[in-house]
Amino acid sequence: MFDADKASAGLGIELVELAPGRAAARMRVTASMLNGHAIGHGGYVFLLADTAFALACNSHGPATVAAGADVSFLAPIQEGDVLTARAQERVRYGRSGIYDVTVTRNGSTTAITETTADTPAEQIVAEFRGRSRVLTGR
Repeated sequence: MFDADKASAGLGIELVELAPGRAAARMRVTASMLNGHAIGHGGYVFLLADTAFALACNSHGPATVAAGADVSFLAPIQEGDVLTARAQERVRYGRSGIYDVTVTRNGSTTAITETTADTPAEQIVAEFRGRSRVLTGR
């Protein structure tokens, strides 16, 4: 599915991790992604999170699409930032699923951080929750 995703490819989004029920994708913020306030346009943050969500909910095999999603923007992004979206399945029931995606900016030293054993502290810039639906007949 990711190999055929022209929107993600056109923005330089890279697949970082893929496992059943989870995925990570990365993107560098370019000048063309800035809004009129000279900060990153939220639509690009949403698109990156949505890509990681799509990868995670399709990791089980059946063709799955978004039924809805919400995003909370927590910090502005700047040109040159490298963003990583990490999607994690919360629940699947029948044809429906719920996935949480955290979008971080790499290498930040600000107060809102997430630290894991294999990554340095990263600033969380957005939280996304996606609701998925498995398509029938595909």
